[in-house]
Amino acid sequence: MSTTPPLAGGTAGPDHLRPLLDTVLAALHEGATRRAGPLPAGGPAATTARTRHAIGPLLPDRGTGAHHALLTLVTALAEGAADPAHPHCTAHLHTPPLALAAAADLAASALNPSMDSWDQAPAATTLEAELTTTLAREIYPRHPHPDAVITTGGTEANQLALLLARERHGPVQTIHATSAHHSITRAAWLLGLPEPHVLPAPTGVMDVAALHHALTTTPGPHLVTATAGTTDTGAIDPLADIADLCDTHGADLHIDAAYGGTLLFSPTHRTKIHGLHRADSVTLDLHKLGWQPAPAGLLAVPRHHHLAPLHHLAPYLNADDDTEAGIPDTLGRSLRTTRRPDALKIAVTLQALGRDGLADLIDRTLATAHDLADLITRTPGLELHAPPTISTVLFRPTDADDRTVATLRRTLLDRGHAVLGRAHADDRLWLKATLLNPHTTPADLTALLTHVTRLDAELTEGRTHR
Repeated sequence: MSTTPPLAGGTAGPDHLRPLLDTVLAALHEGATRRAGPLPAGGPAATTARTRHAIGPLLPDRGTGAHHALLTLVTALAEGAADPAHPHCTAHLHTPPLALAAAADLAASALNPSMDSWDQAPAATTLEAELTTTLAREIYPRHPHPDAVITTGGTEANQLALLLARERHGPVQTIHATSAHHSITRAAWLLGLPEPHVLPAPTGVMDVAALHHALTTTPGPHLVTATAGTTDTGAIDPLADIADLCDTHGADLHIDAAYGGTLLFSPTHRTKIHGLHRADSVTLDLHKLGWQPAPAGLLAVPRHHHLAPLHHLAPYLNADDDTEAGIPDTLGRSLRTTRRPDALKIAVTLQALGRDGLADLIDRTLATAHDLADLITRTPGLELHAPPTISTVLFRPTDADDRTVATLRRTLLDRGHAVLGRAHADDRLWLKATLLNPHTTPADLTALLTHVTRLDAELTEGRTHR
């Protein structure tokens, strides 16, 4: 006779979870030990074959039991992971989450509040409201009633920003630079808006003179979307100058600060995003330079009523008489219905670290990026694109062509030595290191560059002997 599996909630839930967590933690350790690097060696084909062999049938006639399934699948996942906690896993804005944030996420999963109605998430509703107000006030300190909503990340937040602008003004003409995130163009398409007017970014940021010309000659209403931290280089548009032009021409301004927005917490670096508070909406993404497990996004607005278009009535969730009786209406806090209490892990992190702790993480991480840039300039055979604005560093072997750079990156991936990204700048292909790990050491950086220079020499020798 089969036993009904235990639940994670209630007073007995923690006792049921504790032995399972021991198994999970053991599997995570075993998988990372087997991998022994930033990602599995062998490339996609080898990883796929190895993972399929390790996991076995996913729906057997007779179950294997909780501990065996956890040990098998978690070990396989960890062994085959691209681990952002490894100092040589630097390709993307893919952060190594803080242990305390991951622990908070476990509590969210065990309690499983659904944020679409108060009666599914009584305390979580209050916590989310406190968190969104707190972060909105950081972005808009001069406004009496700023607000924010939790999103799955920058893509959803940017889409919401365009939606709210459309609801304010009708079919807005979006204007952005070539360096803007691809989600802006996609959001305009999804929302049936005119095709965006794309401006040049010859220095990696929006050309202010081109923006002035576009606002003068392009029929409105206009929504200018600036970027505080591009995905290719981490560049930050001249936010204050852009805001001045928007004021002059009566245009709305959205700032995609998914990457750079958390610089607000650093007294050393917050001047880089001066002018953020002048935007009509701001995207923030704490699963980037905020060390949260994904998802952890946010869209902030300077006035609470700007979010009114998101209101939606579903009587089984937010009946009018319930709302009039004082039950909070949470359905209008997102375009999604069922959604997790992602505010919990963020709130735990903010409270645990405080302003000083957050500033230290940010400053430490950005300092590491500058250390890597300095090391590149001192390493024979390597070329630095530019000093980092945030924590993204572009570099390449000095005499390599673009094909060699691409081959070098893929070979490092195939061997499991390093996860480096790629970006085009100044009409050339560069290796991209996006540093987000505050524990990275100078020795880690030296080892990363050694992987690159040795492989470049190997590829050069191979071409010479053909």
